[in-house]
Amino acid sequence: MHTVQHTDCGKPRSDSLLIVVDMQKDFVYGSLGTDEARKIVQKTKEKVASHKGELWFTLDTHQEDYLETLEGKSLPVEHCIKGTEGHDLIDELQQFAEKGRFFEKPTFGSVEMAEAIRQRPDIKDVELVGVCTDICVISNALLLKAFRPELSISVDSACCAGTTPNNHSSSLIAMKSCQIAVI
Repeated sequence: MHTVQHTDCGKPRSDSLLIVVDMQKDFVYGSLGTDEARKIVQKTKEKVASHKGELWFTLDTHQEDYLETLEGKSLPVEHCIKGTEGHDLIDELQQFAEKGRFFEKPTFGSVEMAEAIRQRPDIKDVELVGVCTDICVISNALLLKAFRPELSISVDSACCAGTTPNNHSSSLIAMKSCQIAVI
């Protein structure tokens, strides 16, 4: 993995990490897209563009047998099937993909990503943005808190969208209760 030098000259910092959760075509414009998700695209793009640290992305990743899985039986809407356009990062964020690290995950939270953060004591603060606040954002924030309890973790509420506005708000309250800063 590329190591970034910490400087005060506006260059990337290795101790700061921005995680963009599941900003994929199916969650923004496709089978599970919402107005709320579309409304955060520009702010999220601006945040990614101005971030001075490392950039990681999660990708919800399902196979063609999705509807046969436990999740598929609970949410019978095919989405983010690997190899389909809906699995792709949204076009508005594609320009940042080259400088990011990607974690494909078959479920809400990425244990692989949490383990990668545990192996990086140089990372001092993590901020999460993306969708869905009440499913994958909260799952990943809580996983990170479990793997690195002393890590400063925040969620930018203006760059997150839930399955509904109420679910978004409830999730932010739950994360605050778990000592995750909501900004």
